[in-house]
Amino acid sequence: MSIETVRAYFRARGMESRVQEFSVSSATVPLAAKALGCAQAHIAKSMAFHSKDGDGCVMVVTAGDCKIDNRKFKDTFSMKARMLSPEETLELVGHPVGGVCPFALREGVQVYLDRSLQRFATVYPACGSASSAIGLSCAELEEVSGAAGWVDVCKLREEIID
Repeated sequence: MSIETVRAYFRARGMESRVQEFSVSSATVPLAAKALGCAQAHIAKSMAFHSKDGDGCVMVVTAGDCKIDNRKFKDTFSMKARMLSPEETLELVGHPVGGVCPFALREGVQVYLDRSLQRFATVYPACGSASSAIGLSCAELEEVSGAAGWVDVCKLREEIID
């Protein structure tokens, strides 16, 4: 899958014109924020984890200034947070690392949105490539991603102790 697949996904929803492509990389939170001219926190970071049964995956979309809180993740999903490798991500999710997004996914991917996103009027997930994004409200993100629900599995930057 690719930016073209995601464009078609949004075309079917009358939103294709909102997909942005950049002449620079937006593959990481800092690069995406720079390309968009926004704070890193506004980037909607899509992370894929092994599912409990080990056959599929769970995607959690978080604000760009957050890290997964392992205890909260385990309490919410009854499993340890184990991220997919880049190869597994492409195979199970359908998008390459750097362009992972909660749209136009392979069948069986469960998407959850972290409450850290709800601080913002607009968030910016990728669109299937390492140089793309779309600006969405949280309500739009919930609808177009087909999210299974909102979760609280992150630590905000000010809570992170390295």
